[in-house]
Formats: sequence, structure tokens, C-alpha cells
Amino acid sequence: MNAFARELLRWYDHHGRKELPWQHPRSAYRVWLSEIMLQQTQVVTVLDYFQRFVERLPTLRDLADADEDTVLALWSGLGYYRRARFLHHAARLCVERHGGDLPRDLDALMALPGIGRSTAGAILAQAHGLRFPILDGNVKRVLTRYHGIEGFPGESAIEKRLWRHADEHTPDERTADYTQAIMDLGATVCVRSKPACLLCPHAATCVAHRDGLTTVLPTVKPGKKIPTRAVAMLLMRDGRGRVLLEKRGTQGVWSGLWSLPEAVDADAAPAVATTFARVHTAEPLPAFTHVFSHYRLDVSPLLFDHAAPLAAVADRADRRWCDREDIASLGLPAPVRTLLDHLPEIAP
Repeated sequence: MNAFARELLRWYDHHGRKELPWQHPRSAYRVWLSEIMLQQTQVVTVLDYFQRFVERLPTLRDLADADEDTVLALWSGLGYYRRARFLHHAARLCVERHGGDLPRDLDALMALPGIGRSTAGAILAQAHGLRFPILDGNVKRVLTRYHGIEGFPGESAIEKRLWRHADEHTPDERTADYTQAIMDLGATVCVRSKPACLLCPHAATCVAHRDGLTTVLPTVKPGKKIPTRAVAMLLMRDGRGRVLLEKRGTQGVWSGLWSLPEAVDADAAPAVATTFARVHTAEPLPAFTHVFSHYRLDVSPLLFDHAAPLAAVADRADRRWCDREDIASLGLPAPVRTLLDHLPEIAP
């Protein structure tokens, strides 16, 4: 075991996180679920989602048997919904090809949708104690600073270099603890801004700390301006308090989720609304902006209260009038769910 791993494990024994819900019990399914949820999402956010998910779907076979709406409803609010679809698809493939379990082979794991090299390594290391390195965002930051590596970590050459370092530091013993330890160090000490270098077990040997480079490493991705688009969301609510929802298609953002009908702007909204119901004048609700990875969406919600559903527009698989109980069981984008949760009481 090299000095890097030895010092890190000594730190972990005193300061590491050992009571995370996916550690007790630490099964391959629970590790896998946590790794997917933790992509682009902090631990503090994931905790409640993880608990709710495993209470409803405690095993891989339960996940495979669930319908997509159930999975997306449990995921609703975590964002990046493609992760949930990949998770669901991978579970069904495990039932078909691997006897209902995640395989214990790196290549077989990476052949499943949504599982890359780092996630596969984390599953094998944490669930089975096998020696496989990981390289998630936290680990990249730790290794970039420790070795003083300049250049955007997402570039192929830089990433290959980081994988070499990740492999050379991963010990043969206590691999599960080491894997958790290096993620913990990046999440709690070697953070993006204002890292707590005085608390780091590697402060004496870290190049970035020695050379005053912690504010510039890792090198940020070359930026580009994010475009903005606008949309009007139509909240058509009938006299029974039901809201019209539509299931989005398989392409674009929020694909496969239930959302509100849309119009290009407030002026066009009444014409769209009248294709579904007889409506009165709309009440504008507070506008908001939702930021995706590749653009900003400016949303202007409009409430059409006491809408009268047209008889010719019947419920169908991808469109229906939903009460609160229906809405709770569907996968909705987080901003849409928040909007519905905060609707004013229906006017007399």
C-alpha cells in the first residue's frame, strides 16, 4: 500500500462517512443505485430519495418488474431523468442475462446502460472488495490537485493520466474503504471552492497546496454562452380540481415525464387551451427560470380555472385529467411538481 492510500485510510478511520444508508447493508444493488443517484447530485440531496426508492423497490428484481411511471415518480426531483431510465433498463437486462443480479465482471457491468468505468469500479470495489479504481468528479478533483495536473479533466489525454494515478493509488487491501475515503475527501475537504487544506491528510505532499494552485485546479471547462428559450405552461383545472397533464415524447428534455401543455407565449396560450377545454380568462402565476445543462428555460405559467373538458378530448395513455392522488404517482419534472404543489385553492 503506497503512502497516498495509507494516509487517506488513516484519515478515513477518524473522519470518513460510515453511516450512509447504502453502506448498511452494502449490496451491489444498493451501491449501484447510490452511484447513479450521486451523479450530478450531492449526498445530502440523495439521502431521502435513496431511502424512499429502496423502500418501494428493495431489490433489483423489484426495479425490473416496476413500470416506468413508478420509477420516474420515485426519481422525480432528482433531475437528469435519463439516469432513471438507464437504471430501469439495466435492471431488466440483468434479469434477462445475469440471473437477476448485477454481474461481477467489469466489462459486463460496463455493457449495461448508464454504467461507465467509474461506476462499475465503484460497484465491484464497494460491494465485493475487488481492486478496481474509480474516477468520479470528486476523485478527479483530488488527484488533479494532488499531482498538479493542468488542463480540463474531461479531455481525453488528461483523463487517461488521471486514470493511471487512480489505479496506482488504489490498494489491494481495504479497497471498499479506500473507494469511499477518496470520494469523501473530495466531497468534504478537497471541495471546489475554499478547500480545507489544513484538514487534508495529503497537505504536505499536494502539489496544488504547495504551489498555491487550489483556486485554479482543476482547470475549468472552456465556457460557452447558454441560450435561453421561453415557454408558457398551461394549468387547466376543472371544477373538481383535476389538472390536465400530458406525457412528453421520447426526445428532448423531460422525455417520458408527465408535464403541462405548453404554448409559445401567453398570447398563444388561449388558443392551445381551447383545443382541450372551454376556458375563461387565464390568471398569470409567478414566472420562473429552470436551468438545464445546455440552455435556460423561462417559464410563464397560466392558470385556467374552472376549465370544462371537451367531450371529444378523452383521456388516453399520454394525456389525462389528474387529481392530486394521480399526480403523486406520476413522474413529473421538479419545477412542474413544485408549481402544482403550490397552486392556489380553487376559486369559487
